Amino acid sequence: MAIVALVPARCGSKSIPFKNVKSFCGKPLIYWNLKALNDAPDVTYIHVATDCDEIEQIVNDFNFSKVGVYRRNKENANDTASTESVMLEFLGNKAQDFKADDLFILSQITNPFTTSMDFSDAINQLKNKGGDSLLSCAPIKRFFWNKNGTPQNYDYLNRPRRQDFDGTYIENGAFYINTIGNIQRDKNRLSGKISIYEMPEYTQIEIDEPHDWIIAEGLFKATVYHSFLPTVNERVKNIKIVLTDVDGVLTDAGMYYSEKGDELKKFNTHDGMAFSILHEKGFKTGIITSETTEIVTRRAAKLKVDYVYQGKRDGGKLEAIKEICFKENIGLNDVAYIGDDINCIAALEAVGFAACPANATSLVKAIAGINILQTKGGEGAFREFAGIILSNET
Repeated sequence: MAIVALVPARCGSKSIPFKNVKSFCGKPLIYWNLKALNDAPDVTYIHVATDCDEIEQIVNDFNFSKVGVYRRNKENANDTASTESVMLEFLGNKAQDFKADDLFILSQITNPFTTSMDFSDAINQLKNKGGDSLLSCAPIKRFFWNKNGTPQNYDYLNRPRRQDFDGTYIENGAFYINTIGNIQRDKNRLSGKISIYEMPEYTQIEIDEPHDWIIAEGLFKATVYHSFLPTVNERVKNIKIVLTDVDGVLTDAGMYYSEKGDELKKFNTHDGMAFSILHEKGFKTGIITSETTEIVTRRAAKLKVDYVYQGKRDGGKLEAIKEICFKENIGLNDVAYIGDDINCIAALEAVGFAACPANATSLVKAIAGINILQTKGGEGAFREFAGIILSNET
């Protein structure tokens, strides 16, 4: 039996433009859903149904082994088209590739909380506990009322305590599973005896409006993010270039001036040795900083770094990293970067391995998956950072 997943991802979204590929916890929103499906061992094929060149390119750049792109018809990608319409279009065009009893998963990007374990457990639940189709739901312990002033799910004269209240289930829109034959016959994602797969209460949120995005990012970081994250060893094993900020990383972020007004910076010799060891092991290195000073030029020359970018403010640091990647013919996942302040956030969220000194700003420390070092900037933080990368060398 094949298990086929379809992930609708159209260009249009009025409330949040290009929502499906907007950065969510450092990755395009669609990444998390596809990552979970690709890592689920039971899932055979994954198809992203899109009408958008940009989405297709981004999906292809993920290089997920099971994922392919299906170009959906324009009429099934407008604001009034139903999800069922694109499902049936896809199955109609791909009918010869599947059997009636193959399982079909409709997975929706607007709920990024689904893990690979959820997909596997739900598939096993449908196979082993009976039922014709399945949908994901979250429990909700809230008291609901009708518009006419009558309660829906409790007796207000005998108000139960929350811990004693069974509550109800809310459809969280994460995924639906049915057989291909059932869908083609009933023209619906659900049919027959329906089984509920229960997910945690926080998964009831779907990203439809801008405020949903803010809430979902916080919940995602606090709950399932680390289940998606490779181990440190997995993240550093393919690193090819090691990059760093200057102030607050290679220095203590202090601004020193001589009596003549000359600016001075204090660097750490242990960090200098780290550059030397990295070069010996075949890594390339680089410095990317917001300031432009002769001090950095001289320090970079002494350290023999391969790349020096100064004056890179706002999103300039990430653009510099992308330029380096282009020159080296590598991807962002092949880059390690250490930074300490808000002007480093975009770069830290994008690279394969990110770290910050122990005294970095709170916003940097809050980046999902960042490696917070034990050492402060200017006191050997880069040496500790390099040591983590080098510890994977055999």
